[in-house]
Amino acid sequence: MNRSQRMLPVAIAVLLANHPVQALELYADEDRHVNADITAVWGTFNSRKNYDGTSGGSTWREGFIKYGLSADQRLGATSALYGSLNWVSSGTWGDGDAAGNTNGSERTTKIEDAFLGWRSGDLLPALGKDGIDFSAGRQTLRVGSGFLINDDGPNLGKGPAEGALNRGGAYYLAARHAFDRTARLRIGGDDGLHGSLLWLKSDNRAQANTELAAGTLDYTHALGTLGLTWIHGIDVDDRWASVSQSARKDMDVYSLRGEGNAGIDNAHFAFEYAHQNTRGGAEQAWYLQAGYGFDQLPWTPQITYRYSRYSAGWDSLFSGLASGYGTWLQGEVAGNYAGPFNSNAGVHHLGLKATPRSNLTVGALYFEFDTLRTRDRPNLAARELDLYVEWAINDHLIVTPLVGLYQPRKDEHDGGNQVGGSGTNLYSQLVVAMPF
Repeated sequence: MNRSQRMLPVAIAVLLANHPVQALELYADEDRHVNADITAVWGTFNSRKNYDGTSGGSTWREGFIKYGLSADQRLGATSALYGSLNWVSSGTWGDGDAAGNTNGSERTTKIEDAFLGWRSGDLLPALGKDGIDFSAGRQTLRVGSGFLINDDGPNLGKGPAEGALNRGGAYYLAARHAFDRTARLRIGGDDGLHGSLLWLKSDNRAQANTELAAGTLDYTHALGTLGLTWIHGIDVDDRWASVSQSARKDMDVYSLRGEGNAGIDNAHFAFEYAHQNTRGGAEQAWYLQAGYGFDQLPWTPQITYRYSRYSAGWDSLFSGLASGYGTWLQGEVAGNYAGPFNSNAGVHHLGLKATPRSNLTVGALYFEFDTLRTRDRPNLAARELDLYVEWAINDHLIVTPLVGLYQPRKDEHDGGNQVGGSGTNLYSQLVVAMPF
């Protein structure tokens, strides 16, 4: 099965990234495979302080089960059809989350994935293995590292807009992330020159049901990948659009990005610079990142530093949790509840993780947020430290506890949004994932 067929909800990607699991095989022969896809995730959360104007903090629980089928069928000697049909049942219990996005009464079952695709295999050797890959339907699409387009989040509940934006709970776990209607054409293999064209239509009212077209052009070498991205806004639903989302009509975004080791063993570098043109003017966002893994040291520690900057009117589009904590929900408290939500901010990030055992990872994440423009906007400058453990007890049980310490410079009375003063908020969560 290829990656798109077996993609699990991105909110638990951090739990499963280092512990790949196999789908439950129902049938297999030389020409076809049919798998049952089952993933259950449950989490309990506590925040001593809130960010929605209410006092007293919040304690809540979230959970979802994703279940369905995925399959592939070989055509002739090389090419193949593939597809997936999955449902998600989700809910939130307790007080609802610390930002008031849920109130604890959300329960929904809906189709999540429903798509078909065709890949060319060795049919077109000049284009490489699977040099043509086309898929259409309800699925998740990511562009580059997910800095601009990663998934159709967020998963709001009954808190905002008198429940009109409700997607069924599990706000933090992001139970639903597939775009409602998509078409994607990928041309070229994994090396050399390759590109893609895509169209997507969201059914997320929190994203104003945005419709976009996009294209990418990449060159991959042993040193890394250099790529270009273009995004064009086609339409939004004016009934649900904010002022910034209304500007997505006829919006154009251009970006230059790259990632790789630049020929240095155990190193990793990445960057992206994006320019956004809308009717309201031009905005920019960019980041630079460098990391290194010390393979010869006990526990093989890895260190990462990144600086990202988003101009005051930057529209974060469909950015989301891509490959682990901090990408691109920066800070467990800031990225999910307090803000700045990838706009009007400069963010320093330092990450450290180590692997004491093959099934156990420990990590620390530090963030420093600076608000760029405060005259007519909230001042969300803050510091955050997150400590976490990832423990894969076996192939079907992964446990991740996390503790966060978040300290804003301002509270609700002097330009910030934390209720109960600007003292340090103690945040904690325990997430359990059961993939099959």
